[in-house]
Amino acid sequence: MSGFHALVPAAGFGARMGQELPKQYLPIAGKPMIAHALDTLCACPDIATVFVVLSPGDTQFRTYDWSRYGEKLQPLFCGGATRAESVANGLLASELDADDWVLVHDAARPCLTRAHLARLIAELRDDAVGGILAVPVADTLKRADARQRIEHTEPREGLWQAQTPQMFRAGLLAEALARGRNVTDEASAVEALGFQPKLVEGDSSNFKVTYPQDVVLAELLLKQKLPDNHAVSQPFC
Repeated sequence: MSGFHALVPAAGFGARMGQELPKQYLPIAGKPMIAHALDTLCACPDIATVFVVLSPGDTQFRTYDWSRYGEKLQPLFCGGATRAESVANGLLASELDADDWVLVHDAARPCLTRAHLARLIAELRDDAVGGILAVPVADTLKRADARQRIEHTEPREGLWQAQTPQMFRAGLLAEALARGRNVTDEASAVEALGFQPKLVEGDSSNFKVTYPQDVVLAELLLKQKLPDNHAVSQPFC
């Protein structure tokens, strides 16, 4: 019987944050950013293992005490130059069965909740392809020209903003990434094989921390969460 596993690519630096510390370790609400996502993933009873894919030269990860997660958390120091390479390397190092489900989640999405995970797994566990958390586009979208002037307005009907986790069978995802490493998310690689991943509606709270101002919003949301949204509530060190 296939199992469920999470994979968190965390080998990047996050240059747009303008910080010396890699983005995944920036403190948010008393913890390194990545710890909030790990809290939620490790607390999910369906998920057997949470793999964190780190740069081979990462020296920061070992400065924290991760023992609270037990053996469920497995660091893999095999990250690549891109997200796609890190995920592909992590799949190879994890030695999962081809039929196992893998939920790939951004380390920079700290506001993931147990409800998000439960909805994604419930809707996709029997799906033939897999899919992603996403939200319908609500804002009006403008296409810019080379002068940064509006060229035209893009119709937003049917448009969704991709989030993570993105959930696919390990074998399918490994094949997709082997054929196309120049992708920004796992769904794009699977789409290139001719499949149509399912869109599972999430909400805007599961946003990606990209710019310094996003840290403030993430802290506000995390401090408002109920204690049982996370597996660990004690101070992190």
